[in-house]
Amino acid sequence: MKRIIDSNKSNIIGERVKQARLKKNYSQKQLSVKLELMAVYICRGSISRIENGERMVSDIEIDALSKVLNVSLDYLFGRD
Repeated sequence: MKRIIDSNKSNIIGERVKQARLKKNYSQKQLSVKLELMAVYICRGSISRIENGERMVSDIEIDALSKVLNVSLDYLFGRD
């Protein structure tokens, strides 16, 4: 079976997370705090690793990122 990601990246949403975060003028720390208010705990360093494609992201985390950044799941997955 062919891998969905044919590279060394651990996720496919990282670049879109970064673009949405910058558009909202949030620092990585601010994004981390906003996620924490939703009981989703991703530290600033982990957000950096997500954005760089170095960390896997759970479905719960993806949903929370979508809500906090006010973007669709289709946007995060590059389907728009």
